[in-house]
Amino acid sequence: MRRWLALSALIVIPLAACAGGTAPSTARTTTTSAAATSGDTATTQTATEPVTEAMTSGPGSGVTAEASGSTTDRPESSMVAADTVHPASEPMTAESPSAGSATGPTVTAAGSDFGQVLFDSTGQAIYSFDKETAAVPECYNDCATAWPPVLTEGSPVAGPGTTADLLGTTPRTDGSTQVTYAGHPLYYYAHEGKNVVTCHNVNEFGGVWLAVTPTGQAAT
Repeated sequence: MRRWLALSALIVIPLAACAGGTAPSTARTTTTSAAATSGDTATTQTATEPVTEAMTSGPGSGVTAEASGSTTDRPESSMVAADTVHPASEPMTAESPSAGSATGPTVTAAGSDFGQVLFDSTGQAIYSFDKETAAVPECYNDCATAWPPVLTEGSPVAGPGTTADLLGTTPRTDGSTQVTYAGHPLYYYAHEGKNVVTCHNVNEFGGVWLAVTPTGQAAT
């Protein structure tokens, strides 16, 4: 009898940090499954995909083992009609306005290593781009992938510590609408965590990215 064992491989893929090296290094870990083969029969188990056993009873019935997502037949009495399942409604948030909603994302102020600066209501830091001297966005393509614009489908909301009169919007060339503060288009950094400011004063894509204070000025 032949037997092979494929050992689990650990692959570490680093996430990009903002230019300037101010963001702490972060790694995403992916673990492959181990497969054992004995004779002509192969059995594969993956830790992230649990296997469940469904017991059926009744005359002539046995035990049916089914993996998550399998199409194994079950007795009609255990099946649930598709038209009786109703997905739960997704909660509404300021960052995910419904169609026709007049409310956009909430911009708020909170403390950081650079003093009070702007965040959205989820705790994501907000930046401006000093290359943009007017409310006309110049960050597109690769720039907008690394520094996603703060978009809205409605009027942005001034949260605690901010000034409603400084909030506004500006159109982008793709037809979307971007939030502005004190006339500056606002952006996130794609690889930054919540409630931290790690990418202030970073030079990238032809300009400097700056955390924004509640007065609309760049943080120091």
